[in-house]
Amino acid sequence: MKGTGRGFQRCTRRGFLTALAAFPLPAASATGHRLPADWFPYSDPATEFQVTRLTSPAYSSFLPAYYERAFSRRRNFLLFWSDRTGSRQGFRMDLKSGEWQQLTDAQDLDGASLTLLPDERSFCYFDGGSVRQTSLSSLRGREIYSIPEGWRRGAGSSVSGDGVHAVFVETNGELYRLRLVGIAKGDAFTVVESREPLRDPMPRPGRAGVLYRKGQNGLWLVNYDGQQDRPLKVEGGDLGPFLWSQSGRTILYLNFPEDRKTLNAIREHTPDANADELISRTSQFVHFGQNGDASVFVGASRSKASPYVLILLRATRRELTLCEHGASDPAMVAPVFSPDSQRVYFQSDRHGKPAIYSMQVDKLVEKTET
Repeated sequence: MKGTGRGFQRCTRRGFLTALAAFPLPAASATGHRLPADWFPYSDPATEFQVTRLTSPAYSSFLPAYYERAFSRRRNFLLFWSDRTGSRQGFRMDLKSGEWQQLTDAQDLDGASLTLLPDERSFCYFDGGSVRQTSLSSLRGREIYSIPEGWRRGAGSSVSGDGVHAVFVETNGELYRLRLVGIAKGDAFTVVESREPLRDPMPRPGRAGVLYRKGQNGLWLVNYDGQQDRPLKVEGGDLGPFLWSQSGRTILYLNFPEDRKTLNAIREHTPDANADELISRTSQFVHFGQNGDASVFVGASRSKASPYVLILLRATRRELTLCEHGASDPAMVAPVFSPDSQRVYFQSDRHGKPAIYSMQVDKLVEKTET
């Protein structure tokens, strides 16, 4: 018995070492890893207002898509993505200390799809063809839905204001379909199918409807059940970025007139009344965002002579230059307000690789409720 025991022990040790060589332990997940702040404040050369570069231009960092929820209303943090650690991953930035925390360990992250759920306890994103949800406290994730074989992702995705549904586009190369997926159970429903490209779906706040782009310049609205799928009569020319007002009653969008000598304009469309009106001409905004009550807009100019980030007062139609953006592609700037309208955030590659920038605008814009 003693010999058998010693033989068993030797075999176990050999077997253990052999197993280690044949089946190496998986690498530890990088989620939860913290990185120091990388802030750099400077005085803007055009206006002398202070700008803070929140991320280094030595690596690439981006905000999520302009219509996603990137900012916590309660906990003072920012959701974004970067390749600082060597691959594209999602991060949380503490807006008081600047510290980073890695949130994902994705194989093929679509950083533009990062979005907070309304309760701010978790967030959703696309990893390749997988829609995933991750808890912000435990950083444990789960797959909500996987795009079926023969299909691939289209452009754009979003989550409804109540956090119940995710909406996105799938395509098989010939057909496009708008998909609605329940976040709790992963049940999927095709809302719309089309042979024209579909993109940028945005659920309507407070209503069971989805706004989306069809083709190059078509703006369409459809109910969750696929009923009342209809084009909206927006101004002629090219359709730029668009978004819902917070109430969900109107749609704000950039119009690029056919006559390139005419200034780009912010317009407002009311779907229920089929009404469309001019808010203001702009100094060639190519992208824009709204403050909490849509009384002030922030825009990025495509003018080569004046590559600025500006705010536009709705009531007076007056603009004020905040800073130079200096981006190689002005559309990438995509400026947005913080939830309380006291800061502006944008991105630019003016100093190297794309980085995220911020400006305090509390002396220029009134605080709004969060």
